Amino acid sequence: MTSGSPSASGPRRVVVVRHAETVDNAARIWQGHKDTELSDRGREQVQAAAPHLAAYAPALIVSSDLRRAAATADAIAALTGLGVRLEPRLREVHVGEWQGLHADEVRERYPEVVAALDRGEDAPRGVTGETRAQVADRAGAALREIADELEPGQTAVVVAHGVSARVAASVLVGLDQDTSDAVFRGLDNCHWIELVEAGKSFSEVTRWRISGWNLGPWNV
Repeated sequence: MTSGSPSASGPRRVVVVRHAETVDNAARIWQGHKDTELSDRGREQVQAAAPHLAAYAPALIVSSDLRRAAATADAIAALTGLGVRLEPRLREVHVGEWQGLHADEVRERYPEVVAALDRGEDAPRGVTGETRAQVADRAGAALREIADELEPGQTAVVVAHGVSARVAASVLVGLDQDTSDAVFRGLDNCHWIELVEAGKSFSEVTRWRISGWNLGPWNV
């Protein structure tokens, strides 16, 4: 099957990818909507991962419009002949006053917010940023719309961020965000979640299900 051509049958599939490592990831800097470049290691990561993601033969590739995600998507698209559609709703959680700060500085200057998040409260990140629920609303809606575009047997590759990828995937499968946060580890850079629309052997009713979490070129 060539990229963009559906198989005659089979489930629809959505592959949600976290972007490759950035210079700020490596330096432990909070990014949020800060538009940062991939690191040298990040460029190596995406070169290793892109062939595996292109092998899904996606019908479409959609990315957050932040540079780190778009650059990751471009490397995948280059192996498929597809273009990349940018979707701002897939952006990472806005981290407000934390944007550009080192992780240690955040813990030192904002202990009450950090403590609230540690207790499982959905406090706005960085005081003036977004809550997890707000990210789930926008990124989840975007992912649903992408999934609805697919024909039987088609796959979408969607490049997002650590928080936005996890919460959007949880929305698509109908998983409570608190449960998702408690059960699933975060995505590593240039790793992905595989979501498949599938049913039971005794029923024609289908729903989106998680078939793989934190997959990467080293464990697929």
